[in-house]
Amino acid sequence: MRQTWRWFGPKDLCSIDDITQAGAVGVVSALHHVPNGVVWTSEEIARRHTEIATRKDGTASGLTWDVVESLPVSEDIKKQKNAWRDHVANYKVSLQNLADSGIEVICYNFMPVLDWTRTDLRWGVPNGGSCMRFDINDFAAFDIHVLERPGAGASYTNAIADEAGRRFAEMDDGARKQLTRNVTMGLPGSTESMTLDDVRAHLDEYGAISRERLRANFVDFLEEVVPVAEKLGLRLCCHPDDPPFALLGLPRVMSTEEDYRYILEAVESPANGMTLCSGSLGARPDNDLPGMMERLGDKVHFLHLRNVKRDSDDIIGSFYEAEHLAGDTDMVALIAAIIREERKRKATGRKDHTIPMRPDHGQDILDDLGRRSQPGYPTIGRMKGLAELRGVITALEHAKLGLS
Repeated sequence: MRQTWRWFGPKDLCSIDDITQAGAVGVVSALHHVPNGVVWTSEEIARRHTEIATRKDGTASGLTWDVVESLPVSEDIKKQKNAWRDHVANYKVSLQNLADSGIEVICYNFMPVLDWTRTDLRWGVPNGGSCMRFDINDFAAFDIHVLERPGAGASYTNAIADEAGRRFAEMDDGARKQLTRNVTMGLPGSTESMTLDDVRAHLDEYGAISRERLRANFVDFLEEVVPVAEKLGLRLCCHPDDPPFALLGLPRVMSTEEDYRYILEAVESPANGMTLCSGSLGARPDNDLPGMMERLGDKVHFLHLRNVKRDSDDIIGSFYEAEHLAGDTDMVALIAAIIREERKRKATGRKDHTIPMRPDHGQDILDDLGRRSQPGYPTIGRMKGLAELRGVITALEHAKLGLS
């Protein structure tokens, strides 16, 4: 695996110097300041390459921009409304410009309205650190009582709806505003966030969209951009839904192994692949992460290695971001499956036999607690995660003790 690190640009509290010291060799980044649907120009892309390649003192960092995360798919494209055709055309131009700069792997997602969603961005854990958490009861309180989505109560069990009502009644105005900020925070690193009215407007435009319709819109998008990506030698990889179940009455279509099979088979191409995020997919108890890597591994172009701990075995439930080796996913078994896939690729001559990975998310510990960095992306917590993952990889690849 090629060990990479997510960087949100010059405003990121984790600097390029920090990344080199953490031991990563590549960077995962995006042009977060460019609005969704707008072309990524060659000039802006070149500027980001230079920023990644340069330390504070002007010397070479030795780091390269390995993966784009994310080249956003606009809401208009997902809904197939308004300027969606223009946005698809702009997406193709951005792909060309990225390919011209030497980048090959591009991550994106197809989640409607909300990207990754958490109800608490700094939830306390027993060791004194903090992490991100999704609590289904708090989310229901937001959906039913803050957003006041029509018919929202019917989306939850009676027990969840009742608990949501109790919690909402106990919240003061500050707590309700904080919950709203947490849920509507938007894309990681993005300058775009949504107000309640923005969310309501998007929901109105989506209407009662079916799972089949959203899937069809996704396939339409892929049929447009995948041939371009294949011609350019790019590998597109869709990130799973986070969390991996329906929210706000809208379907989500990249939550399970079956979801991935459908999309990968609908537009068959080496350019159409997946980002295997063990944290997002691991929030569902019916997702077998090592098995998914074994069965779909030839289509995995990018890896997010993180872990979550579920409160229950309910498909739709609560969870928090655990330490990388301490959650419900068997990380050692997953890494073993990844190594086997890499060896298989190398034996067949695939040039992409080394899969880029990054230690995704992390708990805020030590000095992280005072930095207030991008939620989910503490420097020390991620460095600890990378060290743990690197240890597992080293042991499994050891000539005498590892996988045969």
